[in-house]
Amino acid sequence: MAGYFIAQYKVNDPALYKEYQGGAGPTIQAHGGELVIFDVAAETIEGAPPGPQTVVLKFESAQAAKAWYASEEYQAVVGKRLAATEGFAVISQSMNLG
Repeated sequence: MAGYFIAQYKVNDPALYKEYQGGAGPTIQAHGGELVIFDVAAETIEGAPPGPQTVVLKFESAQAAKAWYASEEYQAVVGKRLAATEGFAVISQSMNLG
């Protein structure tokens, strides 16, 4: 069952966020992840999100997504995203309906 890393946030420090992107991209690919959505102007139709930026990464499983997030390579750069943005991230898995 596929696993997804989903983040929604507001970027407060574009320069630092750009550094994060440069370091994070290779870690995603190295762990078999795929960028599914990168939207800097997501339209909110319910609730009050922290910001308009939405990122969805797809991995083979939730366990694979967690392994990527916990990896030494990603942990070396994630602090830049956390310092540059306000928001949240979750790891979720797909469901078989039916």
